Amino acid sequence: MPHRPDGQPLFCAVALAERIERAEAQLITESSEAARRRRPGATGFATPLAGGVASFADEGSPLNKIVGLGFAGAPEAADLDEVERAFAACGSPVQVELAHLADPAVGELLTGRGYRLMSFENVLGRVLEGCPDQTRPPGVEVRPSGDDEFELWLDVVFDGFAHPDTQGVPSHEDFPREVLADAVRDMAASGVRRYLALCDGSVAGGASMRTADGVAQLTGAATAPAHRRRGVQSALLAARLADAVTAGCDIAVVTTQPGSTSQQNAQRQGFDLLYTRAVLVKHA
Repeated sequence: MPHRPDGQPLFCAVALAERIERAEAQLITESSEAARRRRPGATGFATPLAGGVASFADEGSPLNKIVGLGFAGAPEAADLDEVERAFAACGSPVQVELAHLADPAVGELLTGRGYRLMSFENVLGRVLEGCPDQTRPPGVEVRPSGDDEFELWLDVVFDGFAHPDTQGVPSHEDFPREVLADAVRDMAASGVRRYLALCDGSVAGGASMRTADGVAQLTGAATAPAHRRRGVQSALLAARLADAVTAGCDIAVVTTQPGSTSQQNAQRQGFDLLYTRAVLVKHA
């Protein structure tokens, strides 16, 4: 179980990183499978690869990538050949998100095959103990969001994502609304739960979370620009952490761009930087 002594940063051993990456691979696998159910007869795959998974869900989808490598040895060259051919057949580059705590042999293998470093992302974590404080700012309410509110939830999240951080390393990816909507629907099939935040009765923000193997994956949060600096993000976080504790999780994790406002806010809320993922891409 992760343990953080008072005042000390959470230390991430390889075993903890492996558990987080395993949860990520499971999320991508189940979401990719949901995408294929949504599009019967369409091309797609979620192929196990050296402890991780290679996924193609849909054209332009954020679920098209390889995750979880490096904790069960390096993939065999023949297996990578097959995966690369599968991505090429779908007209997609191959993107690998590789944790820096993974086996270094994987990075050497990928760069030797022509993969190029495109970006980084940070994984932060917070130990869950007891019931997190759910004190909320006046006028702010957070509640689960049902399927009948999907478009409402998506509107506020997409509005928030359309006005991203200007601080830190920018993301190398940008997704159209319809592509993001399909990916979110597919992720919901893997157990991702959605939350809405309201300010004085008006929809102000949205967030999501998935729990697996004791890990609470905070899979996104956004506040509409008109409602920022009202404590919406803190309220969304508190609600999710409380649900994560109820679900038996011992750690919550969030992924951010390096040096971003999102990372800064997460660290202010008790999250520590655990490890970084290198984003490597190979074009056909």
